[in-house]
Amino acid sequence: MLNRLKVLRAERNWSQSDLADRLAVSRQSVNAIETGKYDPSLPLAFRIAELFALPIESIFTSPTNG
Repeated sequence: MLNRLKVLRAERNWSQSDLADRLAVSRQSVNAIETGKYDPSLPLAFRIAELFALPIESIFTSPTNG
């Protein structure tokens, strides 16, 4: 799954630790999601979307959806 998490985080000048704190996850989890090594659970994906005030579909996409 592709995502825009790193870009969205950078736009706010947040470190991975900052984002992890806001989402109540580890920094390693944020890193794994950003690098595509881990797909977030649905509840976490919803928390990410809520934090950035964006639809989930605008943050996460499948490689075939572009």
